[in-house]
Amino acid sequence: MKNKKTSDIFRSGNKLFLSCSLLIILLIISMDIHPSSAASDSSEAAAESLLNKSALNALPAGTVINTSQVKGGINTGFYSSQINKAVKKRITGNSYKENKEIPLSDLRYIRVLYYGFDKKTHIGELIVNKSISKDILAIFKELYKAKYPIEKMVLIDEYDAEDEASMEDNNTSAFNYRTIAGSKALSKHAMGLAVDINPLYNPCVEKINGKTVVAPASGKKYTDRSLANEYYIKKNDICYKAFTKRGFTWGGSWNSLKDYQHFQKIK
Repeated sequence: MKNKKTSDIFRSGNKLFLSCSLLIILLIISMDIHPSSAASDSSEAAAESLLNKSALNALPAGTVINTSQVKGGINTGFYSSQINKAVKKRITGNSYKENKEIPLSDLRYIRVLYYGFDKKTHIGELIVNKSISKDILAIFKELYKAKYPIEKMVLIDEYDAEDEASMEDNNTSAFNYRTIAGSKALSKHAMGLAVDINPLYNPCVEKINGKTVVAPASGKKYTDRSLANEYYIKKNDICYKAFTKRGFTWGGSWNSLKDYQHFQKIK
């Protein structure tokens, strides 16, 4: 009797299992659900939410992004383009003035990613001469991968093209159609051939009529280059090497003055 009762229970359990299984199958069919559809929909939704180049370009410089949400990875964040109408409107009358030396067609608008002082990934922007645009993209990609800290990187036009104001705000910048301070000669910035990195911590220091002049003025506290400071540019550090191995010269190596923020390249 005991064996028969056990057998009856076993058969009842099988019937219950089959009934439940059949009910689930009928439910799936009636709802037109495929076993893999939920996962597939989730993957498609994730793919559609990724930031592509156009989406990145629509974000203002300085925006913090999560690189895992960028379609194509970090490479998507490094690119150059000709000066379009929107950029032309931003710079005309500020960093760009009509002139015979540098037409807009010789300039390129650059977008990069940089590792901020806050240890987050930001979008940066620069305008440079087309002859160095590939170098600049490679340099900033190298610095980003090394987590080299940069505080800000927006067009100097955000400061009405005022060099001192941009430097005081520690803004990394490049093109600005202007003369060298105290001179009538055009700066390499006017040709889009120079870049200033973290200028507050890497000021320009020179002697004028026996007096030491520091630009920006607030950078005076950073003129002692023997101090340990992670934002200082020094000979043979990663920033120095990234530029100089691509043919740039560093203002910190000059004898007449020391422009620690400044890298330039002759076409």
